[in-house]
Amino acid sequence: MKRIIVTRFSAMGDVAMVASVLKEFVAQHSDVEIVMVSRKLFAPFFADIPRIHFHAIDPKGKHKGVFGLYRLFRELKNYKSFYVADLHNNLRSRFLDFLFLTSDYSVRILDKGRSEKKALTRRENKVLKPLKPTTERYADVFRRLGYNLKLDHELPRVNREAPEEYATIFASGVKTIGIAPFAQHPYKVFPLAKMEDLIRQLSEKNYSIFLFGGGAAEKEICANWSNQYDHVINTVGQYSLAQELDIIANLNLMVSMDSSGMHMASLVGTRCVSIWGATHPYSGFLGYGQSLEDCIQVAHPARPSSVYGNKPCNCDGVEAIDLVTVEMVVEKIGS
Repeated sequence: MKRIIVTRFSAMGDVAMVASVLKEFVAQHSDVEIVMVSRKLFAPFFADIPRIHFHAIDPKGKHKGVFGLYRLFRELKNYKSFYVADLHNNLRSRFLDFLFLTSDYSVRILDKGRSEKKALTRRENKVLKPLKPTTERYADVFRRLGYNLKLDHELPRVNREAPEEYATIFASGVKTIGIAPFAQHPYKVFPLAKMEDLIRQLSEKNYSIFLFGGGAAEKEICANWSNQYDHVINTVGQYSLAQELDIIANLNLMVSMDSSGMHMASLVGTRCVSIWGATHPYSGFLGYGQSLEDCIQVAHPARPSSVYGNKPCNCDGVEAIDLVTVEMVVEKIGS
């Protein structure tokens, strides 16, 4: 059986998209095993995919720096594979690629489409058109290794058992909504005052609301909301990543920004309503199988200003994501 070493170290949403692609790949190629190289935290994304061996990279420990990457290279050589799919194309992965190439591995590297994305996000002469989805860019790497791969871009529901304490809620018939209020970059975050208003309105409709996120500050914010409003459950810091996926798989709907919450919903087949500001679904980062119709955004000549949400997007004195109203989100949730 052939093996392919696949590298994608971060970020969470990008790694989740890799998992969506690998589900399709292993289903279409029963004679291939995958060695997935990523951070230990992301292992649950791949746990239920057959013929995947997860190999954790420890970039702050034993795999730190040039010598650490050489150690990782020696570890990966033990799998006796001669194929490498670099789905990251950053400094670390390219150094690994160099080491593999010197050992006669067949290496293919992700084309990030930087020039197209620059044209999409520049201020002058912006080219506003849909770019190739990131998942298709990942698939192209396998195609260049010689494998046929057809992505269906559908959203099949995944059967996962929710934590026992929520069994009654999910069996009650009450609409269940997950909300991921945070993102890595500030210009992708729906203003917290608006997010609280959204949670209040959904609470008043007697929906059951599950809040997701990470970090001490986020945990405190979500705890305050869950204490203040009925039917609001704070999951932050309470569950493992695998258990969070269990909960999301049982939701009727997820609400997220352009962030990992959307991609986690895609992994388990849950519809996601996503909120966009400085970024844009045209850049290729819409969740796998998610619908463009479920993207909430306001058209403006300045949008998008950024691929990753790390740059502001001034729309006539208003940050782009602040153009989205709570009413727009409530209406979409109810549709």
